[in-house]
Amino acid sequence: MTDSIPPNPARTRREWAVDACLFLFAVGIGVLSAVDRVGLGLTEPAWFFDVEQVVGALGCAAIWLRRRWPVAVAVALAALSAVFELVAGAMLVGLFTVAVHRPPRTSITVFGLSLITALAYVLLRIESDYDRGLLLMLGVAFQGVATGWGLVIHHHRQLVARAGAEARLLAEQAQHHAREAVAREMHDVLGHRLSLLSVYAGALEYRPGAPPEEVAGAAKVIRESAHQALQDLRAVIGVLRAPVGELPQPGLADVQELVDESSRAGMKIELSAPLPQSVPDTTGRTTYRVVQEALTNARKHAPGAEVRVLVAGARGEGLTVEVCNTAPGSAPAVGGGAAGQGLAGLAERVRLAGGHLVHGPTAAGGWRVEARLPWPP
Repeated sequence: MTDSIPPNPARTRREWAVDACLFLFAVGIGVLSAVDRVGLGLTEPAWFFDVEQVVGALGCAAIWLRRRWPVAVAVALAALSAVFELVAGAMLVGLFTVAVHRPPRTSITVFGLSLITALAYVLLRIESDYDRGLLLMLGVAFQGVATGWGLVIHHHRQLVARAGAEARLLAEQAQHHAREAVAREMHDVLGHRLSLLSVYAGALEYRPGAPPEEVAGAAKVIRESAHQALQDLRAVIGVLRAPVGELPQPGLADVQELVDESSRAGMKIELSAPLPQSVPDTTGRTTYRVVQEALTNARKHAPGAEVRVLVAGARGEGLTVEVCNTAPGSAPAVGGGAAGQGLAGLAERVRLAGGHLVHGPTAAGGWRVEARLPWPP
């Protein structure tokens, strides 16, 4: 992997400020070192001191290139620091930059190289009046602080990036769950309405000679059901366009209207009465969806069958919802849809509500759907 990074023409104000501060830091270290050498009279030979000042200035200027070539700049400055003392400040900035922008393994490697150059400087600059061991320890300490500080910032940035990635993942999961919830609502609501339309349309198709009043009544129900289906679809689309908000949710009290509506469509339904009272909202809403899906499937797959709906339970014992139909009185309608998809979604809905769903054929050739839902005391 190359060390080069494409230049960023849109450097932010903060980046300019950071680069300027680090440049001034390197210049300050170089100036202090030069003043110290002049004060100690360590400027001979004069030509070498002049060269060292030029190299120190170029090293400070290289700081402005460190964002594009962090490793290359740090290695070059570390190598120069083995001979030229005035690039020490720029070398520290290079170590810090590598530790911030590169993996820890690369940072430790460059730091190890800088330790070798620190040892080389102590051995080569024999004119220094300082104790060589103390000078080496000071160099190692400063280089360790620069690298350690950069590693801390690198780790902090990784934590922030990981937290951001996890937040985005959670948001995507929440969006996925919301879409699944809307899809279930569309299946439950529109499937019920469209199955009613299919029943009345089938009656008109197979009874072309029906009295005008029956035809008019069936047409009215078809029109009303189609209008209600459009209203339900608009409500679902409204929730998709405006994530804040929820679909209007039916409850256990609406089961009676659901049964009456299906009875008007010609289904033979027996409902246990009275319905339990003070059922939790989640349990009541799930009960409604269980009955709705079972009646929709009975209309599609068992036309003419008798249906029995039982809703019973008590606080602390749970709520039982059972919908059982007899064998179909006629052949199922063509194009009724793939069986099982709605029941799979219904089982997931019941599970999310803390309950359990079972379904299957009966000994008499019918079908039974039973859900057991929690009802806390």
